[in-house]
Amino acid sequence: MKNSQPMNRQEGMVQPSILILGTRGVPAAHGGFETFAERLSLHLRDQGWNVGVYCQEEVDEVETRVESQSWNGIERIVVKVAARGPLATVLFDWYCVRDAARRNAVCLVLGYNGAAFLPYLRLWRKRVITNMDGIEWRRAKWGPLVKTWFWVNEWIAAWTSNRLVADHPAIADHLASRRSRDAIATIPYGGEMVLEASTDPLGQLGLEAGQYLVSIARIEPDNNILTLVSAFSRCRRGMKLVVLGNMDPDIAYHRAVRDAASDDVVFPGGIYDPAVVKALRFHARAYLHGHSVGGTNPSLVEALGAGSAVIAHDNPFNRWTAGKAGVFFHDVDSCAAAIDTIAGSPLSAEEVRNIAYAEASRFRWQDVFVAYRRELYGVLLEGPFAPLRDRRRQQASTSAIPAQVSIVAIDVDRRAKPSAAASQWGGGAEE
Repeated sequence: MKNSQPMNRQEGMVQPSILILGTRGVPAAHGGFETFAERLSLHLRDQGWNVGVYCQEEVDEVETRVESQSWNGIERIVVKVAARGPLATVLFDWYCVRDAARRNAVCLVLGYNGAAFLPYLRLWRKRVITNMDGIEWRRAKWGPLVKTWFWVNEWIAAWTSNRLVADHPAIADHLASRRSRDAIATIPYGGEMVLEASTDPLGQLGLEAGQYLVSIARIEPDNNILTLVSAFSRCRRGMKLVVLGNMDPDIAYHRAVRDAASDDVVFPGGIYDPAVVKALRFHARAYLHGHSVGGTNPSLVEALGAGSAVIAHDNPFNRWTAGKAGVFFHDVDSCAAAIDTIAGSPLSAEEVRNIAYAEASRFRWQDVFVAYRRELYGVLLEGPFAPLRDRRRQQASTSAIPAQVSIVAIDVDRRAKPSAAASQWGGGAEE
């Protein structure tokens, strides 16, 4: 990785190199960014790229700060930190940036939480693309100091990165208040179509296919878990609600969620086995999505790919993503009505899946990967000190981009139409 050659304008690309920062690493074992980093890494490896992914390891004592390991043709750059919690994350981000500055590669940064260190990369003439994730400083769970830290980091990332990636049109609109739209690319999260799944995991939880709803999210106010549980528990529904996520009795919000739950609500805790999670999505009557802040949420995209009907919090992020597969709510009353709509829908299971699959087709991984490759080649063509606001010079040089990286039209301007969603389900829920 350190000795890889840069791009030659006349001869084409000679093993282009990329470093991925901002996640806990690969193989994926945590959230959506880790899954994306793993999938993109393997794709770029197959396209002839040298790929390095920074991986966090928390230890009691650091003997060797950075170690290089090989995983499926990817370089795992393991950074060790002798700390826990938020401090460990800050230290990890700093040591990653310091190491990346000495390597010859494009830097793809996932999230802006550690953007305070990005100017160091630019001082070392590194090309940086930052996926700006959601609007973290708007989350209700953070206090004023943390919100200020995220707000400042968002601005730093916006102005020090060569390019910004928004995973949702609403995020792109927000970023346009920080940078010129010429510097912003809108590329959503990707997902796979799930056409079948084992029913074995259902029996272990006492569930029957089509006879339960499922929520997969952190148990936090921003995700409206209390609203979902309260709405479901208002009456006997002849089915169960499965709420995946770790619960801590010492957290007041978690206690409130449990107190609001009827006997038909199941709390299995956090489940990280992909086969089990896939089965729970695929066989659910509907997926409940309470996320209120963020862009194209990975869990929502994966639910669509599993053919699930969606009951989602009513905001621009979810409406654009779920489209006609969604019924939307804004409080306990409208959530209860949305559950009634899905439960009483005359549509067959096959018709429901077809609606969800149609929406999921807008989030194909292959389209996402090609869009990222165009961005990566673009910053290589620009040079490290390309104008931050103007991309016309790069656009004039697209002939140097490999021909197989075709232009992919990702439908980012489409907006979900409330009346269309209401008519799809034939229900009376407030939308």
